[in-house]
Amino acid sequence: MKRTIGKILAILLFSLLFAGAWASWWLLTPLRLASDSVELSIEPGNSPREVASAWVNAGVQSDPRLLYQWFRWSGQSRLIRAGSYEIHRGESAMQLLQKMVRGDQVLEQLRFIEGWNFSQIRAAIARAPALKPTTAGLTEAQLMSLIGAPGQAAEGRFFPDTYAYSRGVSDLTLLKRAHQAMQKRLAAAWSLRADGLPLKSADEALILASIIEKETGAASERAMVSAVFINRLRIGMPLQTDPTVIYGLGERYSGRLRKRDLLTDQPFNTYLRRGLPPTPISMPGNASLLAALHPAPSQAQYFVARGDGSSEFSDTLSAHNRAVNKYQRGNK
Repeated sequence: MKRTIGKILAILLFSLLFAGAWASWWLLTPLRLASDSVELSIEPGNSPREVASAWVNAGVQSDPRLLYQWFRWSGQSRLIRAGSYEIHRGESAMQLLQKMVRGDQVLEQLRFIEGWNFSQIRAAIARAPALKPTTAGLTEAQLMSLIGAPGQAAEGRFFPDTYAYSRGVSDLTLLKRAHQAMQKRLAAAWSLRADGLPLKSADEALILASIIEKETGAASERAMVSAVFINRLRIGMPLQTDPTVIYGLGERYSGRLRKRDLLTDQPFNTYLRRGLPPTPISMPGNASLLAALHPAPSQAQYFVARGDGSSEFSDTLSAHNRAVNKYQRGNK
């Protein structure tokens, strides 16, 4: 009887040792894949069992029950993060789990450029790789409502930056991030604004910054361009800035402004209407936000392009006319 029990215990011990050795071997052995690499997007709320099955369906050639039991046995199954992951030939089940627990995701990037308008943002989103399209059929009003800013114009409300995102994330999620980034940047800049500015709100600062973004040729001149517009606002002088007129024309803009365009009244014609236009005209970067709220100490009310990317600034109309003759008409 004792010998029988001893044999049974020996067999059990041998089986446990064998199972342990096999499990260790399996965990460290590269997984077989259907291709050189296998990708998977894990959605929030997916269970460890669903994740294991999804990897097998995606191309990991293993028994999903083995993967699931490994996730459970490791004690880390609840630490698996949602996101986009990729496994390559030569990587093991242990490395696969480590990736998901660390959140070592495959990320794409999308860049929003300073000075873009909202139509350009939507076009970039439509071209973005592996971004889940959920907003293409929405109106601007519907989109802004989903973002959490109902009634707010979309123009200028997204911060220009490079955004990394996991594959399969929705375009709405990315837009929410860009919108929140602009809100934070604008609030921070507004809280540190210079005293005595003729701007009633952070929204007005955003509108002015969007104009500065489109009007500035040389980055070093942003504060001077801001000073010109601030000085004009102070004395009630029309801003007289071409980019606002062009924006208001929309698809009617033919590539050059004509006299009749400047004489046609519309909400963004700052030659005919005093003050700021009703909304931003572009997506300003942080430098333009700061310039709008910290203009250079200058009395300049005019500027004209020199033709080399820089501008000539003038305090008076007569000086401005001389600069126009020199740089635009070629008269010395």
